[in-house]
Amino acid sequence: MPMGETSTSPSAVQEQPAQRPAEPIQQGATLMGTGRRKESVARVRLVPGPGAILVNKQPYDRYFVREGLRLAIRSPLLLTHQLGKYNVLVSVEGGGLSGQAGAIRLGIARALTKLDPAYRTALRGAGFLTRDPRMKERKKYGRKGARARFQWTKR
Repeated sequence: MPMGETSTSPSAVQEQPAQRPAEPIQQGATLMGTGRRKESVARVRLVPGPGAILVNKQPYDRYFVREGLRLAIRSPLLLTHQLGKYNVLVSVEGGGLSGQAGAIRLGIARALTKLDPAYRTALRGAGFLTRDPRMKERKKYGRKGARARFQWTKR
């Protein structure tokens, strides 16, 4: 057989499993989403309710004292007009407050895409569905830190 051609015999063709269409979420169902950023992992549940946001069983405005972090958490709900329709229950661990807020934002956005797949384009366009891959670089052996070196003297 010449190079570049493939066999079309039935044994050479592997059947791909059929893609299932996304099942519609029933109204009133609990939605789950997991978010990660830096060293933080957030498990998010959206439950129909008046719109309370609890982070580790505390109100989010007491857990996150900076307004910028609170806005980051609310932003996927504001974009999709779901603020006040769902209670957000979050269990978050690891990292600092900034990483935890980013992980919660990703978890909420992923849960909202399960609610309505049409939200995906708006959330993707705003950057809420992108996992931030930046992590702290590890310390290397023979060095003071990840990249810092000991000072070199000529004489």
